[in-house]
Amino acid sequence: MTNQMGASAQASHQPTQAWSPSARVLIIGAGPTGLGAGVRLAELGHTNFRIVDRHPYAGGLAASFTDEAGFTWDIGGHVMFSHYEYYDRLFERFMGEEFSLNDRESWVRIFDRWVPYPFQNNIRYLPKQAAYECLAGLIKAQTGQGEIKSHKDAANFGEFIDAVFGEGIAKHFMRPYNFKVWAHPPEMMNKQWIGERVAVLDIDRALKNVILESDDFGWGPNNRFKYPLRGGTGEFYRRMADSIADHIDLGRSVASVDVDARIVTYGDGSREGYDILISAVPLDVLWRDILTGDVPDPLRERAQQLKHSSGYMVGIGIKRPCPSTKSWMYFPEDNCPFYRVTYLSNYSPYMTPDQSGKNATHYSMLCEISESEHKPVDKDRVVQSTILGLEKAGMLDPGERNHITDTWIYHADYAYPTPSVERDEILSDIIPWLEQRSIYSRGRFGMWKYEVANTDHTLMQGVELVNRIALGEPETTIGIIYQTTEDGREAAVHDRPGHAGSGEKRLAGQVVEGKPDIAGKASGR
Repeated sequence: MTNQMGASAQASHQPTQAWSPSARVLIIGAGPTGLGAGVRLAELGHTNFRIVDRHPYAGGLAASFTDEAGFTWDIGGHVMFSHYEYYDRLFERFMGEEFSLNDRESWVRIFDRWVPYPFQNNIRYLPKQAAYECLAGLIKAQTGQGEIKSHKDAANFGEFIDAVFGEGIAKHFMRPYNFKVWAHPPEMMNKQWIGERVAVLDIDRALKNVILESDDFGWGPNNRFKYPLRGGTGEFYRRMADSIADHIDLGRSVASVDVDARIVTYGDGSREGYDILISAVPLDVLWRDILTGDVPDPLRERAQQLKHSSGYMVGIGIKRPCPSTKSWMYFPEDNCPFYRVTYLSNYSPYMTPDQSGKNATHYSMLCEISESEHKPVDKDRVVQSTILGLEKAGMLDPGERNHITDTWIYHADYAYPTPSVERDEILSDIIPWLEQRSIYSRGRFGMWKYEVANTDHTLMQGVELVNRIALGEPETTIGIIYQTTEDGREAAVHDRPGHAGSGEKRLAGQVVEGKPDIAGKASGR
C-alpha cells in the first residue's frame, strides 16, 4: 500500500513556492506536530513564525497534568519510543538523563486470567475449549477454508480479521477488542491501517506455541520505552515549547481562515496574515467551521465523511503499594467499560504523591474508554462504571476501592481518527486542495492517519513538512510505504527502534522485584 500523499509529498525537491527567508509561517496547534515544526524552523534560523493554540497549555493530546492530589496523568497511555534518529536527538536534548527506561509488560485480561500480549501469539494460556476454537479457526482461515479465502480478498478490516485469524480469535478477542478501541464496527474500517499495529501469526508458529508451551512476548516496536522521570509524557513537550516560547501564543483560538486573502481571524477579533499555514486542526472541523473564501461545498461535504472516536481518560489513584509490575493491559470483554488500563506509576517513581522516588505508598491506573455514535458512554457514570469494571476485571481487590484517594477524568472530543474504508479517497480530494493554497494539514487529526499518529510520527510530520517547505526535502512519514508480507502483514519501511526485547524476564507466575530502571550516569545511559 502506497499512501496517496506519497507522490505529491516527494514530487518536489525544491523549497515550496511560498517559501522565502522572510515568509510568515503560522502554525495552528501546539501539540507534537506544531512544536516539531516550530523547533525545526528555529533550528534553520527562521524566526518569522507563530504557533497558536486554543488551550492554555502546550502538548495537545500528548499533554500531562498533575492534579491537586499530587498524581500526574497523561491523556491516554503514551510511551516514548521512536522510529527516528531526529526524535531521539530531540529527546536527549530536552530530557537529558531525566527519564526511566522501561521493559514493556503487556497483558490481555480474558476468561478471568492473564494472557501475555499479543493475544493471538499466546492462546495456550486460554481455557482448553477456547484455545481449540482459536487454533482450529486459524488453521481453517489460513488454509483457505473460511468465508474470506485470503487477506487479499478482504474488503475491510472485519473481513481481514476473519481471513487472517479465523473465527475463534475473531470471536474471543479481535472483534470485541477492536470495537471497544475504535467504537466503530470493523467492517467500517479499511485494512491498510494495520501496518505494524497488529501482530499476525502463521499456523506453524501457533502450533509450536501451543504444543511446546512457548511464550511469545516480545513482538512490537515499543517493547522497550523511555518515559520522563517527572511531569509525565507532557514534560518533553513542555520543554520543547519553552525553547521557542517567544513564538507561541497559548489560549488563543482561531475563528476563521480566509484561504484567498491568507488571513487568520482569531476568537478575539484580531487578524493576522500568513504566507504558509500549518494546521493540526481536525480536518472535518477545519473544513466545516474555519475555512472561508472560495471553498467548494462538495469538498466541505467530503471532509464531513471522515470518522473519529472520542474518549474518556479516567485516572484512579490508590493509597497502597502497586500490586503489579505490569505496564499496560487490554480488556476485550464487556464486563468493564475500558479497553486499556495503564499502571502509570510503574513508568516513573514520581507519578504519585510520594515524591521520594520509590512510589512506596501510592499507585495509579489510567483507564481508557472510547465513545462514538455507535458506542455511547454515560458521562455521569463513567468514573463509577470504571471502578466497578476494575473490580470485575480483577484489577481491584475486594475492598480496595476504600483505598482510592483520587479520581481524575479527561474527555477528548477527538481521540482516534478512524481509518474508515472511504478515508483515503477523501484525503486524496481535500489535502491537495489545501496544499495548492499553501495550507498544510498535518498531525494525528490533520492528516487523519492513525497508522502514523504516534507522538513520534506526529512530531516528525511537523519536522519533515518544514524540511520540505524550506529545503525541498521529501516527506517520508505521511507517505510511508508498506510492503505486504506473505502472511498479510503490512510492514512499514522506516528506521527501527534502537532497543529490543521485553517481557522475557517477567514470565507468567514470576514475582519480579524492583521498579523501572532509572537512566543516569551511574547506569551508563
